[in-house]
Amino acid sequence: MPPMSALSLAPRALYEEVAELLRQRIFQRELEPGSWIDELKLAEEYGISRTPLREALKVLAAEGLVTMKVRRGAYVTEVSEKDLADVYHLLALLESDAAGVVAERATDAELVELQTLHDALEAAAGERDRFFSLNEQFHMRVLELARNRWREQMVADLRKVMKLNRHNSLLKAGRIQESLAEHRAIVDALGQRNGALAVQRMREHFQNGLQAAV
Repeated sequence: MPPMSALSLAPRALYEEVAELLRQRIFQRELEPGSWIDELKLAEEYGISRTPLREALKVLAAEGLVTMKVRRGAYVTEVSEKDLADVYHLLALLESDAAGVVAERATDAELVELQTLHDALEAAAGERDRFFSLNEQFHMRVLELARNRWREQMVADLRKVMKLNRHNSLLKAGRIQESLAEHRAIVDALGQRNGALAVQRMREHFQNGLQAAV
C-alpha cells in the first residue's frame, strides 16, 4: 500500500480517505471480525500520523464496523445472530416502505431503470462479486427513488453492518437463484404499481435472506 501522500485525497479529508480504505479491508475480510486493529502498524503502512487514523476509527465505530474497547483499542465488530436479526428486521421495515412509495410514485422511466438493473443482476448470477455489487445497487436505487434521505442514510449504515456477517446469505447454495426470483416478484409488483404488494414482497425478500444468513 503506497503512503497516503501518494494517493489523491482532494477534496476528501485525510481521515475520510483512511476510513474508506479500512472499510473496504473489513468488507474484504483482510481485517477479520473480532480482530484487533494495530494502529501503529497501519499508520506506518499508510505513511500517516495516528491522529487521522484514530479519527477514521471513530467514523467506523459510529457506523458499527469497529468496536472501541477501553484500554484495549479498536476491534473489528463481531455480529451476533441477534445483531443480524435486528438489522434484517429494520432493513425489511425501511426498504419495504420505500418499495411501496416507489410503486406508487416512480415515473415510467424510473421503473424501466429498475428493470434494467434487475436484468443486469440476472446476467451476473455466475459472477459473485458483480452480483453482490449489482444487488446492492438495485436496493439502494429503490431507496433513492423513494426520496427520503434520512431513510436512505439509515439503510446505508445498516447495510454496512450486514456486510460484517461472515456467513452472507447469498453464499448459501441456491440462495442466489432464490434471491433473483424474489427480485423478479418485487419488480413485477413495482411494474403493477401495487404498493401493498411491493411492500409485502420486499419484506418476504428480507425474511428469506435472514433465514439463509443465520
